[in-house]
Amino acid sequence: MKFTRLLIPALAALAFAGQSFAAEKLRVGYLRVMDDAQAIAAYEGGFYEKHGLDVELVEFQSGTDLIKAIVGGQLDTGVLGFTNAASWSSRGADLKVVGGAQHGFHAIVVREDAGIETVADLKGKTLASQKEGSTADTVLRGVVLKDAGLGPKDVNVLGVSPQVAVQSLVGSRVEAAFLFEPQASIAKLVAPVKQIYEVGQVWPFPCMVVITSGEVLKERKDAVWKSLDAQNDAIELLENQPDEAAKLIASYFIAEPTLKTLDGKEVPREQVISDAIKTQTFSPILTPEEIKRMQEIADIMQAQGSLKTRDGSPFDVTQIVDLEWQETRGL
Repeated sequence: MKFTRLLIPALAALAFAGQSFAAEKLRVGYLRVMDDAQAIAAYEGGFYEKHGLDVELVEFQSGTDLIKAIVGGQLDTGVLGFTNAASWSSRGADLKVVGGAQHGFHAIVVREDAGIETVADLKGKTLASQKEGSTADTVLRGVVLKDAGLGPKDVNVLGVSPQVAVQSLVGSRVEAAFLFEPQASIAKLVAPVKQIYEVGQVWPFPCMVVITSGEVLKERKDAVWKSLDAQNDAIELLENQPDEAAKLIASYFIAEPTLKTLDGKEVPREQVISDAIKTQTFSPILTPEEIKRMQEIADIMQAQGSLKTRDGSPFDVTQIVDLEWQETRGL
């Protein structure tokens, strides 16, 4: 923040002296998961440029790191899990959820030799998932395992990246994994696994949302809204032309042109990603039902102890949800 305060007067002085500057970049953060495909496709498809934005797309390894960058002013917006905004807001951070992204696809895939047919069969097993406190972890522990009658100590949950989770399945280091796309699809191709559960079919929820800071929304609302317009265009492409969208984003998820499957076949990475896109439900808006679901997630977080308000009162998600963009656009 000190750097920002020193830099702004310097820029103002140069501008006053007759210097010209390019439009300020909008820094958009993302995670390398299918849930963030709208941010990637908007960048690779030229949709940000179409809406007059100069965007810097910044990759993060976790939602925790991404939200820290937004809070710290190093990032303008990001596509990430709602729980990050709730957790930081409960501690006083000025954050706003301004749009939707993806609707909660998370599959449990299990090794075929593990003898697991249902979620209840995970008792005593090791499952790879996301880091503790993440949206995926919150839903896994607070909904999926709980509904199967499993307590906190019944399943050994390892918090790792999706890529490490797939590798752990291949190497028999875990019996199961809770994965989003495209890692769920990749796991089925490269490891002897099967899918036994998908939370979106049982308990749909807005997994990823677009988050910004209150300060950025106030100072750069036009740019934030244009970025949402661009991502809306990208969502339309993902939903209606998955094969074309896959051509834009496949290299972000699979480095080589083809993926070698368990039986030795070579599958084009665009095919893998197109198939993964088709499993998803993308949406730029947040409905009243989804906001209610976000409140349920916040309540679960408070029950788990990962979200604590200063006075101990229930956390109200409506205080951080700003629907002005979607209302203005008539969505």
